[in-house]
Amino acid sequence: MLRAVDPSLVVRPDRELWLFLAPRRRCEEFAAPYDGEASLGHVVQALGIPLTEVGELTLDDGRADPADRPVPGATVGIAPVPRPQHVPGATGFLLDVHLGTLARRLRLLGVDTVYRNDAEDDALVRQSADERRVLLTRDRGLLMRRALWAGAHVRDSDPADQLADVLDRFAPPLAPWTRCSACNGELAEVPKDEVAGELEPGTRRRYDRFARCRSCGRVYWRGAHSRRLDAIVDRAVGR
Repeated sequence: MLRAVDPSLVVRPDRELWLFLAPRRRCEEFAAPYDGEASLGHVVQALGIPLTEVGELTLDDGRADPADRPVPGATVGIAPVPRPQHVPGATGFLLDVHLGTLARRLRLLGVDTVYRNDAEDDALVRQSADERRVLLTRDRGLLMRRALWAGAHVRDSDPADQLADVLDRFAPPLAPWTRCSACNGELAEVPKDEVAGELEPGTRRRYDRFARCRSCGRVYWRGAHSRRLDAIVDRAVGR
């Protein structure tokens, strides 16, 4: 007598990926329906896990590719992206509308960071590809776009935790105090007398070192707010 083939897959997700799964599936192993036709990548994303967050895939303990088609009844292993993650050819980051504070903190650290608070999803995907930028977002659906060049899910809602997560995952080179927090342009030191006319009287009296953004012209100095920013920089550099 022939045995019926089980029309499902046994899925074993790494614990780090559980946050993308429905609560009932946040466990070491579960069964997932399978039609016998979908690719492994489609199966993984149907579970809610963007492929941008996936490292090694296995089928019955052998390495697999997202394009592979599993055999019904197979065991699927899903590992997270290894850290630090190197993205060949990446020029910097592109952040969507919800990550403005993270963008400013990355720029504070000298990380090339473009922030778009007015762009539709299609425009972000195009810009990521055109400029070879890693798109950072909390929108899982956006990360599942087939046209996306490279992306990553920002896992936390607190900006300090978001920054720690991005630095841990990508380990970008840091150059604090070299970028404009407003536009991402590069800063250049300028003599005090060159910007004196743009300063409030109190600022002219108290401070002597200034920098100007080469792109937007904004003037910077290490003012009363610098202690808080210094703490952000110190934590980042200390990592």
